[in-house]
Amino acid sequence: MTGSGRESERNTSIGLWQGYVRLVPYDPEWPKLFEQEKARICKSLGEPAADVQHVGSTAVPGIDAKPIVDMAMAVDDPNDAESTIRPSLEALGWELRHEAVLTGNRLFFVKGQPRTHHLHVVERDSDVWTDMLLFRNFLLEHPDVAAKYCSFKKDLAKEFATNREAYTRGKGPFIESAIAVARGEKSIQNLASDIPRPTL
Repeated sequence: MTGSGRESERNTSIGLWQGYVRLVPYDPEWPKLFEQEKARICKSLGEPAADVQHVGSTAVPGIDAKPIVDMAMAVDDPNDAESTIRPSLEALGWELRHEAVLTGNRLFFVKGQPRTHHLHVVERDSDVWTDMLLFRNFLLEHPDVAAKYCSFKKDLAKEFATNREAYTRGKGPFIESAIAVARGEKSIQNLASDIPRPTL
């Protein structure tokens, strides 16, 4: 990536080169960009795209985030759905990333160069789908937890600015702890007690 490319990236509301980590202040345009892309997907796919959600940090006002709009779509079976949704999504500029398909029976699509959107196609009745929404809603309902998460991410971003995979792994313990609190499995007072802080 050239210096001019990085400068161009900083002048847009969304967009981040693959592998890099950069957090920016919350932008109220992000929900609008989500709604615009959701409308395109729903128009193209129809019924399979009935439940498309804005997830991740760009869905939580007030916290810094990577400038990539994270989206999730619920389907009965992602593997069965691939043959029907993939051609339509590719026509909209989405690319299926086979090497990035994660556990939990889901497909992962990316869009833009630099990356502007991520789309997780997730089994509707899975823990993955439930936890995505549970974590987002928990942050929305608890601004103090969202602020802690933001601080935690900033530390990770400093350490792993050129290692997106390590940054993503580093967020895992906080997310898992917050989901446990949201499920009632631990006290909110103990939210961060078992989370190792990143070493800078």
